Amino acid sequence: QVQLVESGGGLVQTGGSLRLSCAASGRTFSSYVMGWFRQAPGKERVFVATISPGGYSSYADSVKGRFTISRDNAKSTVFLQMNSLKPEDTAVYYCAAARFLETRHDRYDYWGQGTQVTVSS
Repeated sequence: QVQLVESGGGLVQTGGSLRLSCAASGRTFSSYVMGWFRQAPGKERVFVATISPGGYSSYADSVKGRFTISRDNAKSTVFLQMNSLKPEDTAVYYCAAARFLETRHDRYDYWGQGTQVTVSS
């Protein structure tokens, strides 16, 4: 079992930055692929970024060059640095854990409760 708790969401103006954190419980964090997804009101949950245990990362086209995923295995934490935020980035952001590098949300085994990010225009 892995428990995930996100933090760092909030309200920011267009062009601003936020850093999301996701703290994981359990001693096997370093063996999991970690991902960030987001879900806007009335829309499906979509992939944002993922990072392997060794640090290989992959991003959705919509966030490439603006968002950076990173992890600190010693602190069992994964981060999402979000720069140049746009109103269309507004969503609930979720972190998740998987055994393999995936972009499909149904391939992730564990999920946090989500944190709201709102970007005002």
